[in-house]
Amino acid sequence: MENNVIEILLVEDNMHDAEMTIRALKKQNIANNLIHLKDGAMALDFLFGTGEYSGRNTQIKPKVILLDLKMPKVNGLEVLEKIKANEDTKKIPVVVLTSSKEHPDIEKCYELGVNSYIVKPVEFTNFIKAVSDLGLYWLLLNQPPQ
Repeated sequence: MENNVIEILLVEDNMHDAEMTIRALKKQNIANNLIHLKDGAMALDFLFGTGEYSGRNTQIKPKVILLDLKMPKVNGLEVLEKIKANEDTKKIPVVVLTSSKEHPDIEKCYELGVNSYIVKPVEFTNFIKAVSDLGLYWLLLNQPPQ
């Protein structure tokens, strides 16, 4: 999807979780401009216009990144670190959406500049509600810097 608006960049390797996330966002009519990438390496290539996404207009940035932590190739912590260390991407809101309740993961994410850390609810309806609320907040209520 190459257009002038990318609202949500979903970085999630678990296809079941990705499908549930997309379904929840579609129920709120906020998944029209969503891009799903399956690992951290793809996310970095997309954001920085390298690899498979070489030549992509990197001035078109997502309004929010939903980022899993436990992924192959490049994990979510490494992705978060690179996003927040780069002048062009550091203001993009990043929400970690993960199954990890581990205190060191939470601490490290906030040290790196995550905007929010959410543990994926196990129960289906709670998961759908959490993702719906998350999408509505970051896309409709939050006022990002210009």
